[in-house]
Amino acid sequence: MPAFPVPPKKALILFGPTASGKTSIIGELFIKDRICPAEIISADSMQVYRGMDIGTAKPSPEEQSRLPHHLIDIRDPKEQFNAGEFVRLASEAIQGAANRGALPVVSGGAGFYLKNLIMGLPESPPSDAAIRLALRGELKEKGARALMDELAASDPISAARIHINDEYRLLRALEVFRLTGKPLSSYSPGSRPEGGEKQPPSQFLILGLKREREDLYRRINARCSAMFKAGLPTEAQRLFDAGYTPADPGLKAIGYKEFFIDEPDGAYRISRDIPGVEAFVAQNSRHYAKRQITFFASIPGVRWIDIGVGENQAADAIKRELEGFFNQ
Repeated sequence: MPAFPVPPKKALILFGPTASGKTSIIGELFIKDRICPAEIISADSMQVYRGMDIGTAKPSPEEQSRLPHHLIDIRDPKEQFNAGEFVRLASEAIQGAANRGALPVVSGGAGFYLKNLIMGLPESPPSDAAIRLALRGELKEKGARALMDELAASDPISAARIHINDEYRLLRALEVFRLTGKPLSSYSPGSRPEGGEKQPPSQFLILGLKREREDLYRRINARCSAMFKAGLPTEAQRLFDAGYTPADPGLKAIGYKEFFIDEPDGAYRISRDIPGVEAFVAQNSRHYAKRQITFFASIPGVRWIDIGVGENQAADAIKRELEGFFNQ
């Protein structure tokens, strides 16, 4: 497909599980073949954090210089980042890229973020300061386990999604239930009082990359090995030395949290069992990919591209999809 100006109000959403090949496909299409001007909007919940480069498979400075990227290195690991912020910032980046005549390419594996971008944010209640203050007091007095048990009884779906150390999401889920009597999980993306799902806007071409499970797991294991050889243990130690631990939102990420061992006094130390940590990271990454695949099935309007047939063939298939999309 020859390069030509991108039609207005058109954007590509390209997603897939971890290690499926999103970065290489983007490079093939927009750096090597230069099918059209493009800017990448990262839909990765952990690439937003500064200093977390190897473990998040963040694009290198060279890659970012060759192709503009957005929503990378915009938060400190101690800061929260949520779907609402992602939708706001991604929407601004999409508009900015379009204004510059480039195709906005939203790419990543954070399915929850993508679904909210496509279908709209949940119509959940606003925050209630009094309830939140009371919950913070209970957290300090009773501990996270007591609050998690309460959430499991009132909203088991949210309890299954939220890690016990994710203080922000734990308190938010309990806050919504105490305020409304309804579980947070009942507020689905794009929900409306009259019911029914909002369909994706026509300006989004939504493409999902798929591979056979065995092939994907092999790639995940190889990626984990490469990350450790590239210095992931040193990166984790550097973050720890800077004062970051799994109590911080950024360090809850797979590829970092596995390095930390809880001490009886509530402190942390870094594991020296590097082979054991590597195996743990690979295992958690495979489990995460399985959850991603399950969640991606809930996103409507996806056209699936089998990248397992070969990246060149997959790139050609995406070119055909884009050509038809641009000509609509």
